[in-house]
Amino acid sequence: MKFDFHTHHERCGHAAGSVRDYIESAIEQGLNMIGISDHTPFFASAEDRPSLTGSMAKSEFPEYIREVVELKKQYHGKIEVLLGIEADFLPEHLELYRSVIAAYPLDYVIGSVHEFAGIGIYDSAYWESLTAARKMEVKKLFYDYIAQSAKCGLYDILGHVDSLNRYFNGYSELRTEAADVMLKAVAESDVVIEINSSDNHWVPDGDLLERAHRYGVKVTFGSDAHEPERVGEHFAAVAGHLYDIGYREWAVFRHRERFMVPIAR
Repeated sequence: MKFDFHTHHERCGHAAGSVRDYIESAIEQGLNMIGISDHTPFFASAEDRPSLTGSMAKSEFPEYIREVVELKKQYHGKIEVLLGIEADFLPEHLELYRSVIAAYPLDYVIGSVHEFAGIGIYDSAYWESLTAARKMEVKKLFYDYIAQSAKCGLYDILGHVDSLNRYFNGYSELRTEAADVMLKAVAESDVVIEINSSDNHWVPDGDLLERAHRYGVKVTFGSDAHEPERVGEHFAAVAGHLYDIGYREWAVFRHRERFMVPIAR
């Protein structure tokens, strides 16, 4: 089975192409399942759309749901279309997001950390300004946020779990027990992590992914595609890597239920 659970589209303001474009690309790539998972609006904001490039407007969210549900029907028999969402982990607004998300017929919810303790995951200049000791503290803070997101019970999948490795130079060389604490929390919470193949830099990879396997952490795949042609990118290579380190199955979702399917080499 070939699938991709992490894709975006033009509503979020920083991706290209319509939902239909991503579905058509998935068919061209031979996928059996395609998940549509654009960013949630900023539900806690008084403004309809506080950022034109950060997410869709609150007023667009019902239409997003309606469109994907309709496309599910249109593509039945050609490809299985899944309705997902990527929701930031915002501890102070968790119950608001929980109530909104519960009102819609989602197949799965991806929980991602894009900011933690006031630090943005893309802020490489901030990282470079830190002392070695502070860099270690920041890494521990990030893992603590991931652990909290696993425990909160809102998410089916945790998105780009080690994303700082893409943007913070030397991040992967810092070793901390906080990584093991985080992985244990994920395993105990029975939440799935995605192998995110965006930007040709998979996360998690290497040591953290091998430790995830040892702790019994379940995995799935998401390209994090922001252009239709990148749907399913690196799927076969990721599957092969997972198999090589000991994984034999990974997770797919329907109606907020998880199903484990074999990893084919």
